[in-house]
Amino acid sequence: MEPLTYRDAGVDIDAGDDAVRRIAPLAAATARPEVLGGVGGFASFVAVPARFREPVLVSSTDGVGTKLKVAFLAGRHDTVGIDLVAMGVNDVLVHGAEPLYFLDYVGLARLDPARVEAIVRGVAEGCRLAGCALVGGETAELPDLYAPGEYDLAGFAVGVVERSRIVDGRAVRPGDVVLGLASSGLHANGYTLARRIVFDVLGLGIGDPLPGTGRTVAEALLEPTRIYVPSVLALLAEVEVSAMAHVTGGGLPGNVPRVLPEGCRARIRRSAWRVPAVFEALGAAGRVEDAEMFRTFNMGVGYLVVVAEAAAERAAAVLAAAGETVLRLGEIVPGERGVELVA
Repeated sequence: MEPLTYRDAGVDIDAGDDAVRRIAPLAAATARPEVLGGVGGFASFVAVPARFREPVLVSSTDGVGTKLKVAFLAGRHDTVGIDLVAMGVNDVLVHGAEPLYFLDYVGLARLDPARVEAIVRGVAEGCRLAGCALVGGETAELPDLYAPGEYDLAGFAVGVVERSRIVDGRAVRPGDVVLGLASSGLHANGYTLARRIVFDVLGLGIGDPLPGTGRTVAEALLEPTRIYVPSVLALLAEVEVSAMAHVTGGGLPGNVPRVLPEGCRARIRRSAWRVPAVFEALGAAGRVEDAEMFRTFNMGVGYLVVVAEAAAERAAAVLAAAGETVLRLGEIVPGERGVELVA
C-alpha cells in the first residue's frame, strides 16, 4: 500500500493556499482605517472608530440557506456572498449600528479555488455596499460532510453604535408612522417553499422563464438581497428613529413585533404597495394562502422604519434621496403587540 496523503483522503492543502491567495486582494479592497493587519493571521484586529465616545459593539450571524441550491443549479456563485453580508449587516443596522467588519465561513466538499474566489468576490461586494471591512474568515474542505459540488456559507457581522443612539423600539408610541423600504425580491428567505413551487409544482428548469415575471428562474431567484446600510445611516443622521425591522424569515408578522413595546401594534395597509410579480407568481402556482405568503416571504418590503408623525415626511425624503423606494405602510396603534394587516 502506498503512503496516504491528506489529498488522497479528500483535502487539498495546496488548493486551500491558492484560494487564500485569490481571496486576499478581495478582502484588502474593503479595508477601513480601523483595520489593523490583513487576511492570513489567526485572528483579525479592528479598532473602534475614534469618533465614538461610548461605543457599543453590535453583532449578528446568519447564513444564506437553501437559496444556495439555486446557485448550484445555475452554476453562479458570485451573488450569494452579497446575500450573506446583507443578512448580517441589515440586522445590526436595525439597532442603529454602523457595520464595521465582517467574517465569512465557506464549507465545501472539494476546494475549487476559482469557485471560492467567486463566492468571496460576492462577499467583498456586499461589504463594499455596506461600507464594512472583510477582515477574515474560514474555508473548510469537508468531503465527508458536504455533497459533491455543494457548499454552505455563514457570516458574522459586527457594527458599532453610540450607546445613546441605540435604536431598540422603546421610543415607539401610538400615532407613529410605519415606513417600508422595497425589497429587491425574495432576498434569502422562503427558498424551501419557493424551490418546491418552481421546480416541483411548475416543473421548471433553472433557465426557463418564471411565468408573470419577465425573467428566468435564475434571474428571479438569484437577485441579491438589498443592503440598506447607506440609506438608513443617512436617515439616522437626519431624523430621530423610534424603531426599525429587517424583514427576514417570518415576514412582516414575524419580524415587526420584535421591535415593538408592549401596548403597541403596527397597522399595515395592504393597499400601500403592489406586491412584486415574483411573489404573485409563486403564490398563484403553489395555491399558497395569503397568510402563509406573508409569514414566509417579505412580499416586497425588506426593511421597516418607525418614526414620529411629525418626522415622517422628512424621513421619506431622506430615504428616497438615498435611492430607496419608500412606502408609507401604516401607523402604530394601541393594542396587543403584533402586526395587523388591513385592506
